[in-house]
Amino acid sequence: MTRKFKILSVVLMCAVLSAVAMLVHSCGIYSFTGTSIQSDVQTVTIDYFEYKALRVNPSLSNEITEALKDKFRRLTKLEQVDEDGDLEIRGEIIGYDVKAMAVTANEVAAQNRLTVNVKISFMNRKYPEDDFDAKSFSAYADFDSAQSLDAVEASLCEEIIEKLCEDIFNATVANW
Repeated sequence: MTRKFKILSVVLMCAVLSAVAMLVHSCGIYSFTGTSIQSDVQTVTIDYFEYKALRVNPSLSNEITEALKDKFRRLTKLEQVDEDGDLEIRGEIIGYDVKAMAVTANEVAAQNRLTVNVKISFMNRKYPEDDFDAKSFSAYADFDSAQSLDAVEASLCEEIIEKLCEDIFNATVANW
């Protein structure tokens, strides 16, 4: 009985691997990083993120822009160009807010939340059906109210930027 089970397992595994190999070979768009970029898409333009939030963080635009460019460099083979890429991502920071989240019995904030909101426009010049305009993304990080925002802002922003870049990357080239 176990010999038949082993043979059946091997046959099924071979069939599955064969099917996956044919799918990968025939589509030409799957990658192990989770992207689904068509093979004729070669370049990407990531424009500088404009800062439009009321509360000011002077380095956030540059940090988000560079983090997104870095993510594309690491996870795709797309060449980054300054303009007219096959893919183009434009973004603006529309919100940068701190709000009290957990309130104690004495009506004092025990925890605060820093939230960053961005609006993204994505253009795929080769496959315009993938385009979207003014799609909103939001990420946040919580911190203890005993700490000032100035003391934790850099680490919070790093965490938030990572989340935002992951969401933007997935929405643009992973179709998630």
